[in-house]
Amino acid sequence: MKIKLSLILIALLVSALSAQVKTGIDVLKESNFKLLEGKRVGLITNPTGVDRNLKSTVDILFEAENVNLTALYGPEHGVRGDHAAGEYVDFYIDEKTKVPVYSLYGKTRKPTKEMIENVDVLVYDIQDIGSRSYTYISTMGLAMETASENNIEFIVLDRPNPIGGNRVEGPLVEDGFYSFVSQFKIPYVYGLTCGEVAELINNEKMLENGVKCNLTVVKMEGWKREMTFEETGLEWVPTSPHIPHKDSPYYYSATGIIGELGTVSIGVGYTIPFQTFAASWINSSQLANKLNSYHLEGVIFRQITYKPFYAMGKGEYLHGVQLHITDFEKVKLTEIQFYFLQAVKEIHTDKDIFELAAPNRINMFDKVMGSDKIRKAFIKNWKFEDIKEVFYTDAEKFKEFSKKYYLYE
Repeated sequence: MKIKLSLILIALLVSALSAQVKTGIDVLKESNFKLLEGKRVGLITNPTGVDRNLKSTVDILFEAENVNLTALYGPEHGVRGDHAAGEYVDFYIDEKTKVPVYSLYGKTRKPTKEMIENVDVLVYDIQDIGSRSYTYISTMGLAMETASENNIEFIVLDRPNPIGGNRVEGPLVEDGFYSFVSQFKIPYVYGLTCGEVAELINNEKMLENGVKCNLTVVKMEGWKREMTFEETGLEWVPTSPHIPHKDSPYYYSATGIIGELGTVSIGVGYTIPFQTFAASWINSSQLANKLNSYHLEGVIFRQITYKPFYAMGKGEYLHGVQLHITDFEKVKLTEIQFYFLQAVKEIHTDKDIFELAAPNRINMFDKVMGSDKIRKAFIKNWKFEDIKEVFYTDAEKFKEFSKKYYLYE
């Protein structure tokens, strides 16, 4: 009985400790919005902008007596999350608040001077997932440029990096490959919060023409770099339709680059987005055995067959593997997709996944990767070992370099 009681007390203690993280909006609210008093506020957000009780930052600022919310700005998927991936979004009026909403995923991805003419400060509150190709940090950077060019303040309400603050993987972006999915010279997995990214790109003159904005980051309270999202005690709000769960960001980094080719299903269109590698011609049993024979830390591959409801392979039976991450600390995410390419080439010697892809998809793969040198070096022998050094050299250097922008231990 005493042992059982002790275990319950330990569980309650762990639960209490894990519920201590306060995001930027909670910290701002506790200060009674002092930073925003007397200013016309423009808010860049989406459904992930919520407080601990899942109340929208839009509604919190709109209802605050000392805050004048004059404009809203929505990235891909929109302010309230009612638009599909890649869907063009135009200007509209928010139905609940009647505040004008300007799309940053329509005619422009950067706020124009006309969009911010009734604004003194831009506030950014969006949950990111820690991968460079996820476009929210690109939206943030472009908005920071607008703030600088128009001499208005920029405030980031910080949030956790859901794959942790110590994981850095992949090469830096090279000249000629900058795009909305690779906006800044940072690794594919960059190990920073959005507030830390903002500090880095602002101070390292990564914004266009080297401009700097008047930046303030409202820090979280209680967040540690080694924390999983579950340990924060926060509820996960889907950052987009295919990132439904708190573990989804890990899988995005493990399969998303391959997904750009459009030659293999990564589970988008089925019930497990970003958790598979599958195609109609793959021998699933052989693929699972081959991938497991590499003994990659923290991940097991299980053979699977499924029929997507939409997207790549819709209506076809696809065969392949489902990824099961067993150790979120030890697993190396981005390299998994190159081991998949290696395994496929060993099993299906007549298949070249890059040759199966349309030219524009190969171009997109390179943009997401940050250069074409990784792809070109890899396909010489189809061995990850051949690119491993270049794959991680930039990452290790960046990890050391970026520490000066850490806001958390």
